[in-house]
Amino acid sequence: MHAETGNAITVRFALPSAELRPYVTTYYYTQAVASPAEPILEDYLHPEWPNLRFMDPDWASTAIGDAPVQMSPAFSATGPTSRANRFQIRSGRSWGIGLMPLGWAALVDAPAHEYADRTVDGRGDTAFAAFRPLADALSRALAASNGDFAEELAIIEDHMEALATELDGEREVTPPGSARAIAAINAALVDPELATVSELADQVGMNIRSLERLSKRAFGFTPKLLLRRQRFLRSLAQFMLDPSLKWLSTLDYQYHDQAHFVRDFKRFMGMAPSAYAKLDKPLLMAAAQARMAIAGEAVQGLHDPAEGER
Repeated sequence: MHAETGNAITVRFALPSAELRPYVTTYYYTQAVASPAEPILEDYLHPEWPNLRFMDPDWASTAIGDAPVQMSPAFSATGPTSRANRFQIRSGRSWGIGLMPLGWAALVDAPAHEYADRTVDGRGDTAFAAFRPLADALSRALAASNGDFAEELAIIEDHMEALATELDGEREVTPPGSARAIAAINAALVDPELATVSELADQVGMNIRSLERLSKRAFGFTPKLLLRRQRFLRSLAQFMLDPSLKWLSTLDYQYHDQAHFVRDFKRFMGMAPSAYAKLDKPLLMAAAQARMAIAGEAVQGLHDPAEGER
């Protein structure tokens, strides 16, 4: 769609190497060309795992939950979220890296719960020091404005492959020795049959107190909230892939009734399902379809960490 007559949005996804798939969900590219009649596009991002975004300066403004809308830094680091992320974008470009919980534990020098439902400036926060050289390289690439997808993706892949080499060497998952447990918890969370914290603890072979500690450190939230979030995301993903569906047709089988789902929807998205259905979704619907085609899931939170082992 031409910008003189409407808005043009391009969203493209790429999978990481097999070695990195336990740590990274996808790499993704976004380009927006806003029309003169609508210079700012707005959308609501659902709860998800952590993301690192490298953007044109002054391209996006965001607000998680009830926080005020603020301009996003060019290197924007967002922890795991349990609230909708309202964002406004202008004409411009960005790249993103979605991190699995194990990716956070291995590559970010801080507990996930300290960054839950928060966005920070990745350049100014030492926890994201491993990604500063990448931020510099992508900043130069975005400024060049040639828009070469393969060339810019290669910059990300080269940097991430170097980090993967470190993961095979001296870099340690935090807390030490927890990599297998984090991967097991993540795999259990994407199992639609799993319904309770006690079932989760049994499946991963941990007592509930230890599970709760590791869950907050690596995943950002308690196991109870994570299970609730996953149930919600399974339902939301169905709607995003086919907006013509009635909400009742999208409900995960673990919901007792529609009222149960509505309570969760308001908790995670800050609005009723009916209000969300009426909103324009200029980026998220396109992103859901593109992500599904490349990664097999419409939303980041449903990525299976075991995919990298197959």
